[in-house]
Amino acid sequence: MIRFEKVTKIYPGSQAAAVNDIDLEVAEGEICVLIGPSGCGKTTLMRMVNRLIPVTSGSIYVNGKNIMSLDVIELRCSIGYVIQQIGLFPHMTVSDNIATVPKLLKWDKRRIQARVDELLNLVQLDPVIFRHRYPRELSGGQAQRIGVARAMATDPPVMLMDEPFGAIDPINREVLQDEFLSIQEKIRKTIVFVTHDIHEAIKMGNKIALLNAGRLVQFGTPEALLTSPVNQFVKDFVGADRALKRLDLLKVQDAMLKNPVRCYDTDEVQAVHQYMKEKELNYLLVCDSQDHLLGYVNHRDIIDHYGKIGDRVKPMTLTVSPKRNLKEALSKMLSYDIGILVVVDDNKLVGILNTMTLAAVVGQTYDEQGGRWGKITAGGRIL
Repeated sequence: MIRFEKVTKIYPGSQAAAVNDIDLEVAEGEICVLIGPSGCGKTTLMRMVNRLIPVTSGSIYVNGKNIMSLDVIELRCSIGYVIQQIGLFPHMTVSDNIATVPKLLKWDKRRIQARVDELLNLVQLDPVIFRHRYPRELSGGQAQRIGVARAMATDPPVMLMDEPFGAIDPINREVLQDEFLSIQEKIRKTIVFVTHDIHEAIKMGNKIALLNAGRLVQFGTPEALLTSPVNQFVKDFVGADRALKRLDLLKVQDAMLKNPVRCYDTDEVQAVHQYMKEKELNYLLVCDSQDHLLGYVNHRDIIDHYGKIGDRVKPMTLTVSPKRNLKEALSKMLSYDIGILVVVDDNKLVGILNTMTLAAVVGQTYDEQGGRWGKITAGGRIL
């Protein structure tokens, strides 16, 4: 969808190239994150896609067309653009901000209003409440959502995102990242995403392009960057805790124990009690006939009781989705000082995650000498 061929940018009066001989291809529907130290050329490379910065030499193609063969206004109207400062027009309502490009393209009012409402719903802002508000009446997170909605107004196939969540506090930043990834699953845009945060790059990117001094040092999946750094610069930039960063990539479903033991709400209390004694279980998960998780029962709470186990169930307040990453799951376990997490999908019991399964994943490390991943044995040897 986006292809860079021998792209170079030298600013007037400069001896060194800001971007030097870059070859790079972003596949359709992927998020490609550009990352590197300050001054490495990542923002320059991104802004050349919509010709905000002219190319000195080389070619950039979008959907098979050389950008220099396209009318610059037409090109920019076909590419969504989100920046860190958001850039909402303060004198215009939310609706008018989102409708900026559709109005330039002379969409009719009914079509514009329908699109505005559709996008507000997509970014989880009620159109009735937010349509007529002004930017000064929005929180930082709400304004960022409007910026994303405006970039998607004409349903462009390509989006450029320049540190879009950089000015947001850490809590709302995580929320916006999650929401955007959820939206991306539906809209499948081709996105060039600039960040200086390696954690954000690993979380957001299907591919990561790491630049240094204007040159492309390594390009590949986040997994490849963590497990197969090409040189010392990549190792240092990614950080020594690469094994822990890898938890951002792995999902709970990759490490959970599937089909955990359970009982059902219609089971007899005495039968469940006998089973727990035989298996030496302190507690047992309880589901309905459709395997929806209802909660759990403790061994001590059902001694000398009769009837159906559903009458003795306690609610399970802490669960995790199989689609969440292992870093979040580990954080929950540490925060609540628990050794096990129950995994539910649409309230259905699908697995459990415990410290042993997590330790097996965290126990993987990178062998600097052999250049491969392996598991550490009790003796400290890498297999």
